[in-house]
Amino acid sequence: MTMTIKKCMLEDLRELQKISVETFTETFKDQNSSEHLNAYLERAYNLEQLEQELANRSSQFFFVYLNQEVAGYLKVNTNEAQSEAMGAGSLEVERIYVKKKFQKHGLGKQLLNKALEIAQEQKKKKIWLGVWEENENAIAFYQKKGFVQTGAHSFYMGDDEQVDLIMTRTLH
Repeated sequence: MTMTIKKCMLEDLRELQKISVETFTETFKDQNSSEHLNAYLERAYNLEQLEQELANRSSQFFFVYLNQEVAGYLKVNTNEAQSEAMGAGSLEVERIYVKKKFQKHGLGKQLLNKALEIAQEQKKKKIWLGVWEENENAIAFYQKKGFVQTGAHSFYMGDDEQVDLIMTRTLH
């Protein structure tokens, strides 16, 4: 199996939308009403919104490919693009998603390693992310990778307020 990571560009917009909707739906459809899920998908992953995010110099997206098929993606933010004011010394991992059929192949780990590499290149002091408090598999994965819970914030799925744990890893 061949795994590669490639930075997303504006011409990847529709592919980014497709994988964003697919992976988010796969991950959260069983725990949320379709009304709340669809409201979130329409707000977060419409083409105009994704185009703005792709154009933001403080955000970067990457696709991970397995055998030439897009298997997942990563979004990282710095500076004002971070969803919480964590300062210039921080890098946020806003999204790591892998299609269900490609999970358990180490792709999430590779995407997280890519985020760590970017943080180190940019001489960041810490890397952080928000993870839904009920996503036990993801929480366990991040803990195994050296992240600790440092706070929490609200995440809205439609108009349903949920809690994301803020997990942080200090870099050396």
